[in-house]
Amino acid sequence: MKWKIIFVSAFLLFAIGSTFAQTKNQPKSIINKSALIKKYYDQKELIGMQKGDLVELCIERVAVLVKTIPYVALATKPGVTMSDLGIPNNPEYRKALESQEEATNGYLETTTEFQTKILPYSDKDDLISAILFYESILKSLHELKEM
Repeated sequence: MKWKIIFVSAFLLFAIGSTFAQTKNQPKSIINKSALIKKYYDQKELIGMQKGDLVELCIERVAVLVKTIPYVALATKPGVTMSDLGIPNNPEYRKALESQEEATNGYLETTTEFQTKILPYSDKDDLISAILFYESILKSLHELKEM
């Protein structure tokens, strides 16, 4: 009985360890999967929203743009990996992508903190204009690869 417990424990430990080891070498997505807009709005919908909701939408769109714009020459939608583009999936390139992601996340933290404090002072019409502008850029980015 004791051997069965030891055997099962060793097997589970090995299985879990190999699972995590395999995910380390998986090709990473160039654009973070969180760089998606759930819904695009038109002007009428935005006019009916509260200012606080508009601030959140504005911050969300800026974050998606920041996560997408640096990679336009490679991809415009999340899910494309380095391997899909012919970029070697080796430690050097994975480290470069991870370094870029860390820098982007740091920038987004600072920007979001700033926008959370400052954007509530902006005019509602200006917030609506900004949201519509950001959304038009995002729509055109998605159409870019279809040309």
